[in-house]
Amino acid sequence: MSSDKITSDIERRMISARFVEEALDSLRRRGLAPEPLLLAVGLPEQVVEPVSAERYGALWLAIASALQDEYFGLGSRPMRPGSFTLLCHCILHAANLEQALRRALRFLNMVLEDPGGELLVKDGLAQIILRDAGAPRSAFAYRTYWIIVHGITCWLVGRRMPLRLVDFRCPEPVQAGDYRSFFGAPVHFDQAFSRLAFDADLLRLQPKRSERALRQFLRDAPANILVRYRYDAGVSASLRKILRQQAPGTWCSFDELARRMRLPPATLRHRLRQEGQTYAVLKDEVRRDRALESLKNTTRSIGEIASELGFAEPSAFYRAFRKWTGLSPGQFRAAEQG
Repeated sequence: MSSDKITSDIERRMISARFVEEALDSLRRRGLAPEPLLLAVGLPEQVVEPVSAERYGALWLAIASALQDEYFGLGSRPMRPGSFTLLCHCILHAANLEQALRRALRFLNMVLEDPGGELLVKDGLAQIILRDAGAPRSAFAYRTYWIIVHGITCWLVGRRMPLRLVDFRCPEPVQAGDYRSFFGAPVHFDQAFSRLAFDADLLRLQPKRSERALRQFLRDAPANILVRYRYDAGVSASLRKILRQQAPGTWCSFDELARRMRLPPATLRHRLRQEGQTYAVLKDEVRRDRALESLKNTTRSIGEIASELGFAEPSAFYRAFRKWTGLSPGQFRAAEQG
């Protein structure tokens, strides 16, 4: 993909104004006025509308320079400018994704000290566990950590890694909906520790990047990691939109879907593979989202919900839901009502 194409994709993806405000708070905590930096990156003094990822990335770099910290002053020690570049070099020649993640977490643990991350593989899930030595940090702090780790590892293996769940140790923020739409996975707050999880099978993926590709990646960072592997980016987002507009029982075949999108099936399949997706996985994700919505916001029985989602038997729905969330449908509904 050319540099112009990457820039075009970046500019089409927007970042919530609330996330911009949280980034600016890192300046205010140090007694620094944010207005000069906003002006320097082409943003107004009062940001009330979403901004492009390119603008947000430029603001991130400007704040990192002002604070001498690429992690917005959110760790117990500063992540000095240049640390992100070193982190990328650290993982570039890893044998597989698992080794890359362990190297990345070890590097960040040395740089930040606190919070501290570790990789735990259990029950078919690869879980990045993030622990704090003291009180919970802000949701913005954890989100920024996940963006760094998830973004660079997705880039390394050349595909998006669909997430299964994202837990935050902190209370639910006002803009919780932005967090849920950003990650595209069940998001929970007030947890014992912060956690990001995905299928453990992905740990076997091998890096696909060269030194030359890394130089290009670093020229566009951090804006590129904000958009290229987001849940709402690419052809996957278009397919989800189509699936959401129909009942699962009426979903068409893959070839018919490709015709509706005016693409050869092989081309559509290739583009999905580049984003780490398949048609079956997308249908599974939409079923999951509908199941969560129905359990939270309706009184329909679990059997009715299972039937609406296209499951032949409630037991099949139970198995799928436990894989999605780690809970049974009844446990999830009880927790939400509580």
